[in-house]
Amino acid sequence: MAKQPNFLLGNGHRLTSPVRVVKKPEPKDPPYDVPSAKARLAPQFASAISTFTKLPQNACPDGYTVGLITLHPQYTAKSYFPSTLLREARMEAIGSRPTRTTPEKWTKQGAPEESPTTELYVAARRKDFEEFAKQLPVLPEGEKSAADLFKVEAFRAPLSTDRVQRIRSKVDRLMLEVVLHTSGIPKPAHILEAFEAYATSLELDADLDRRFEVGGLCFLPVRSSRESIAELSQFSFLRTIREMPGLRPLRPIIRATSKTKPFPVSLPALQPIDKQLRAAVFDGGISDEMHQSSFAHAHDPVGIGAAVDGYVDHGTGVTSAVLFGPLIKGMLLPQPFGYVDHYRVLDGASSKDPLELYDALTRIRDVLQSRKYAFINLSIGPALPIEDYEVHSWTAVIDSLLSDGEALTTIAVGNEGERDHQSGNARVQVPSDSVNSLAIGAASSNGKVWTRAPYSCIGPGRSPGLIKPEVVAFGGSSGEPFFVLDQSVSIATPDAGTSYAAPYALRMGMGVRAHFGAGLSTLAIKSLLVHSSEPSKKLSMREVGWGRVPQDLESIVVCPDGVARVVYQGELTPGQYLRTPVPLPSGDLDGMLTLTATFCFTCQTDPEDPSNYTRGGLDITFRPHADKFEKESVHPKTSSFFRRTDYDSEKELRQDAHKWETTLHRSRKFYPSTLKDPVFDVHYQVRESGKPTGGDKIKYALIITLSAPKVKNLYDRIVQRYQTQLEPILPVIEVPIPIR
Repeated sequence: MAKQPNFLLGNGHRLTSPVRVVKKPEPKDPPYDVPSAKARLAPQFASAISTFTKLPQNACPDGYTVGLITLHPQYTAKSYFPSTLLREARMEAIGSRPTRTTPEKWTKQGAPEESPTTELYVAARRKDFEEFAKQLPVLPEGEKSAADLFKVEAFRAPLSTDRVQRIRSKVDRLMLEVVLHTSGIPKPAHILEAFEAYATSLELDADLDRRFEVGGLCFLPVRSSRESIAELSQFSFLRTIREMPGLRPLRPIIRATSKTKPFPVSLPALQPIDKQLRAAVFDGGISDEMHQSSFAHAHDPVGIGAAVDGYVDHGTGVTSAVLFGPLIKGMLLPQPFGYVDHYRVLDGASSKDPLELYDALTRIRDVLQSRKYAFINLSIGPALPIEDYEVHSWTAVIDSLLSDGEALTTIAVGNEGERDHQSGNARVQVPSDSVNSLAIGAASSNGKVWTRAPYSCIGPGRSPGLIKPEVVAFGGSSGEPFFVLDQSVSIATPDAGTSYAAPYALRMGMGVRAHFGAGLSTLAIKSLLVHSSEPSKKLSMREVGWGRVPQDLESIVVCPDGVARVVYQGELTPGQYLRTPVPLPSGDLDGMLTLTATFCFTCQTDPEDPSNYTRGGLDITFRPHADKFEKESVHPKTSSFFRRTDYDSEKELRQDAHKWETTLHRSRKFYPSTLKDPVFDVHYQVRESGKPTGGDKIKYALIITLSAPKVKNLYDRIVQRYQTQLEPILPVIEVPIPIR
């Protein structure tokens, strides 16, 4: 007899009496009064104007240039945005980036300390900057714009050092990636035309045909001599110049030895369990033998060059991991959960021509814009650790493609984890910093005792998206390789890497879909992978995220006695207040109760605003007891559940940073007497460029697990009480399904 999953599906309900959201109060006495703020800022504006006047005319499209406003660290929340000041000064915010500053004064106790804050990129005509600089010393205190002055800590013109990242190559002729601001004023087309003309005047080759425009940024390749970079950086709407990275190396990490000999295997005779289920893999191609099997289909984009044998090895192995997981000697290959469409996006030029990274991304984008997949894997990408201050083109494009929440996308974090940690060279690689995907690191073993595989890149990610990798999955190690099919699909060969951990995790997600059917959204499946992950007591979250993905499907889809799991999924509209009950049975409960909750959502992103990257955010309030109220409150008292310190262990982040994370996860223990009809209240907020705004609906999923080991019939008692509110999720196939 099949085991019952003990899963319940529920719907939250919109509150008719909105929850009172406590707004962070502004300091009663601003750090600066208007006269001192004007006296401090006037010389800064004068200095910036002097720099602006020296810029070449053709570096300022339609007479516009860009300045940098550093916000006071106490005024970075979106509700403090200096909208009035910018409007009165005819400036427009076109982007931002996180930074740190020591303010001259603040309202906190003690001397000012270096603190996280935001720098705004603001665009205006040079003559408007000059006019504001003249008016600033005589600006009346009663003017509305004067009230915003104390929110501004500094103003300056961008320097070349702000724009040019370290160039490591020693060659004279370089391929660069240039990032331009193209939002706001003037029109984007004018900025691009002006930049092309400016680059041409420097005898540089700007390849606008290969550009990617995402949000308020444009990414494009430029061939340049080393000595021309300083002049190129004077273009006023230029944000970043970086050396074009190469492709991550796809060579094997582990080779066959006497202890890790290849062994023969045979493909299963059965078709996939779910014949409607397809995953897309973007990689180096698969062998003809894999293509001719009944499980995978090869796609070569029009115009791509010849396949490379080493890349085909990698792509075949990655596809093998999606279909079968790690192969085990003496065991039959398991029946795949679904099919794989393998898109070859790499060719012979990929390791030599840096423009191939742009071509590969174009191929990925074109497929995902023309065809919808519920499951996607990326085990390739630029050989580039992520940066705190800038978003890479691969990340920006992929996040925009995944913002609708319709796909579970696993991305390998990279295999540079043994490089220097302090320098950031071991940090997770682009595009695993995507907030709408699932970043996968590698665990060393499939057994009970495991650690981070030494090669697996580490976090943290960028905020938001701080927990990277989000989870780890078995990826192989020297003592326990990850065996995959070779090109003949008749031999299992040893290897290791996050390249296999990511598709192995995707396979688990596909198994959940095959088991429960389409009633469970891909976002709920992503939440389940995080929710059911095995945490490590010895390893930091920077190494393994929330933990290791379960090694068998049964651990995800079946709950033991004394455990019940509830899934909430749906859409949230901006400003909506959603109440999601935490179902408890009637009557007394014996022993302690553990409540575990995982929230996931996807949203649109703003790559021009790394510190405000996610447009959506959730204010989540836990109310543990329905009969306990604050004075004059219509809703029960609140209690903290998701800890800010999970995302802020070193007090490096802004106060509200954690609520813009797209994944939240935590477990807490309670005495049953402290709980009565507990609920989570969810408030969906939207921002754009750090400002409050309208916004679109977002998809969300909430997984709640209740565990009371002494209450064996917990699930049945919950079903009995909530039979009109919660619906059992019934499997469409039996479990357990053997994975190994």
